[in-house]
Amino acid sequence: MSNAIQSPVTQLLEQQAVAFDVIEIPLSEDKKPIRSLEELLSSKGLNPNAVVRSVVFRGESSQFVLLAVAGGGRADWGVLRKHLNERKLRMAEYDEVPEATGYVVGAVPPIALPETVRVLLDKSVRNYETVVIGSGVLGYALALNTEALLTLFAGADEGEFVKVEA
Repeated sequence: MSNAIQSPVTQLLEQQAVAFDVIEIPLSEDKKPIRSLEELLSSKGLNPNAVVRSVVFRGESSQFVLLAVAGGGRADWGVLRKHLNERKLRMAEYDEVPEATGYVVGAVPPIALPETVRVLLDKSVRNYETVVIGSGVLGYALALNTEALLTLFAGADEGEFVKVEA
């Protein structure tokens, strides 16, 4: 375990004795994560498809929902609306993400979230032995064992929420 960064995510992982590696993601001059994340992960021996993206939505009921998804799939809006019993659903606005999750866009993890955020876990996360998640700190990601991560998803709804692109 590394103490290179501290966030609610690393604190949770340390409390649960979950081993993780910190991956530094160089930021561009405008303070955004580099676009060649896949190359960076490949150079570290990690599968670039094993990144668990945290996609934040907001329903008509105003509840925020985070979809944790790995690989190249895109959210299946119809499946999500039906599962959430929402007539309308939209992506959270850029400034709503930190308000809802406590994290900035580009660093949102699928765990260590406020209880007000409902979490959906796409089955695609199970396709990888090791996954990479947001660390809660911009410019850093965390690599950890998938099974260890799954134990931290207590209460999350698991299903097939994405359209897999061919």
